[in-house]
Amino acid sequence: MPEGHALHRLARRQQRHFGGQRVRVTSPQGRFAHEAAQLDGLVFRRAEAWGKHLVHRYSADPVGRLDAGLIVHVHLGIYGTFSEEPSPMGVPTGQVRMRIEGSDIGTDLRGPNACELYTPADLDALVARLGPDPLRSDADPDKAWRAISRSRRAIGSLLMDQKVIAGVGNIYRAEVLFRVGVDPHRPGTSISRDEFDEMWADLLHLMPIGARHGKIHVVRPDDDHGAPAYAVDRPRTYVYRRTGEECRLCRTPIAWEDMEGRNLFWCPSCQS
Repeated sequence: MPEGHALHRLARRQQRHFGGQRVRVTSPQGRFAHEAAQLDGLVFRRAEAWGKHLVHRYSADPVGRLDAGLIVHVHLGIYGTFSEEPSPMGVPTGQVRMRIEGSDIGTDLRGPNACELYTPADLDALVARLGPDPLRSDADPDKAWRAISRSRRAIGSLLMDQKVIAGVGNIYRAEVLFRVGVDPHRPGTSISRDEFDEMWADLLHLMPIGARHGKIHVVRPDDDHGAPAYAVDRPRTYVYRRTGEECRLCRTPIAWEDMEGRNLFWCPSCQS
């Protein structure tokens, strides 16, 4: 499932392609046909993300109130994808849930967990359920700290809980805990405010890099043998999917376990 950086990158791309344009919206598959008919011919005002959720805002004119227009909520899940092609677009292939076509480019959505019309109240309710998103300027880290500091769940589980921090997935969870030297099994109640602040600061540093480059890069320059910062062959992770390989810092074999149904990777020495 795409982590939050990928959704923010996608939102920015769609904003560049469609923002301010009157667009054609259809549902070749038919499952979104009624909703698409309400959107067809409206102005695509804004694409934005909250964690792993993508939101499109439409209105009848390019300067109307955003909170008075129609809202599309998309959650890609594991299998959802957007593809692009120049306008005019060709005959749809596969199960296209939603097609958006602008003046120069169009996009097809296939296989999402959710593609639905929202009211402003629906969106408010969604945002209220989510934890702060490190990629949003309105994020409140204190909300995440309160949730973590009051919970006896493992910090490795809490960081994956979208109600605690929105947008963090398996890779950022594993890598941030490694970079700050925290054992993923520690209960939230044992995490100090300084440790939390270091984790939050690391997310503020790493997630924009992922959004900017389209890939997650977490290895510090001092630990990658001087390879150029974003070279193709640069090591990209410290622990994620490196089970049994030597830790880049201490040479201890990287450990793996299943934590609440998700793969967890960590260094038993650096994160002791």
